[in-house]
Amino acid sequence: MSALPPNQMRSMRQTAASESRPTGSLAQRWRDLHASAALLAKAADLTPEAFEGKLAAFPDALGGASEWQRDLAERGIDDIDAMMRPGLSALSTINARGNDASAPAMALWREFHHAREAILATIPSAGGTAPHA
Repeated sequence: MSALPPNQMRSMRQTAASESRPTGSLAQRWRDLHASAALLAKAADLTPEAFEGKLAAFPDALGGASEWQRDLAERGIDDIDAMMRPGLSALSTINARGNDASAPAMALWREFHHAREAILATIPSAGGTAPHA
């Protein structure tokens, strides 16, 4: 789900888990990630995406998913969260120093977008085609 090596993603996930981790349902965490993505899009000089269609339908699609699909989606959301938190913090630091953060924001946006598409693909009714268990 990520261009980063698995060991690095595991380390980032463990770091994020040891910090204050967002609580709440998987659906709420999905919405929270998209709120962060809206901030990221602005930093990358992109128009923020509307949270509608397959993005908004994803939490409902999880209800009809098998356990392995929900587990995979949860891990993917954990992975995205693990890269978004430090990424947004770094972008904030870059901006605070008076530098242009649009290029690194675009790189993080692409990483977010690809990881999100991989999560959506795990749930067929969410607009993806999931592999069979």
